[in-house]
Amino acid sequence: METLSSPVILEAVTRPSGLRMPAVIEALRPSQWVKNGFVLAALIFAQKLTDHRAVIEACSATLIFCAASSVVYLFNDVLDVESDRLHPVKRFRPVASGRVRPVTALFLAVLFAACALPASWMLGRALFGLVLFYLLLNVAYSAWLKHVLLLDVFVIAAGFVLRVVAGGVAIHVPVSSWLIICTTLLALFMALSKRRHELVALGERCVEHRSSLAHYSRSFLDQLIAIVTASTIMSYALYTQSAEVRARFPGRHLALTVPFVIFAIFRYLFLVHQREEGGNPARTLLTDSVLLSVVLLWATSVVWIIYF
Repeated sequence: METLSSPVILEAVTRPSGLRMPAVIEALRPSQWVKNGFVLAALIFAQKLTDHRAVIEACSATLIFCAASSVVYLFNDVLDVESDRLHPVKRFRPVASGRVRPVTALFLAVLFAACALPASWMLGRALFGLVLFYLLLNVAYSAWLKHVLLLDVFVIAAGFVLRVVAGGVAIHVPVSSWLIICTTLLALFMALSKRRHELVALGERCVEHRSSLAHYSRSFLDQLIAIVTASTIMSYALYTQSAEVRARFPGRHLALTVPFVIFAIFRYLFLVHQREEGGNPARTLLTDSVLLSVVLLWATSVVWIIYF
């Protein structure tokens, strides 16, 4: 019988987030907003960082997705309040712990949606459509799709792809198909790692928290993660050598950033397999100094190679 690992127990006992911020703000999950950095990908790779208008539009789109993602988190917490109370970490979330009432969470969700949708409309109908689709897709995910084998992780990946596409739409540039492929694979890598963490951490009680976990196994997830890991590295490496990169960034050696990507993925795998983390990718990124340093070095090197 599998039991909770010591890092999970420690995280649950210390109740990390509730002591550091008001419950209402915590319910918005601001630490998860780091995921919306994907909106800025098109801005960087389209060489628009020096275009002030494009920067403002991309940052505005990022803020809109921060609001939209908080809508999703609030709605999900209300819908999953009972199952979250069975989870060693999620039971400390504001709604599950009773520090924020469900009606308050729903009111905040409506309020943030009422801000995100009109703001996206002001930036363009295409962006409005993407934000609306993102909200509807995640509502469907919270209500049903997250219980469907494999479809659950693909919906998570779709959320990241929508962010990337929205970033391109906001600044009126086409998004590279390579960028979409790399984003999809990376998001699948993180989503599958998240499912593995849930399966290991919850043990025999995993089905009580998420019914789709009944159809997963550790060996099955490990195989999927291995496939996606290799695909992610290869797709990024091929992108750096593609005709598109040579045409857009002549004389620039973007392939020099590949080692950072490989190291970051290897580090994440170490955290998933050796420290049984991965349940919260944003938290893993922000709390592991090695992983965060490598990601920052990759971002810095990409900007340096493209712009200088």
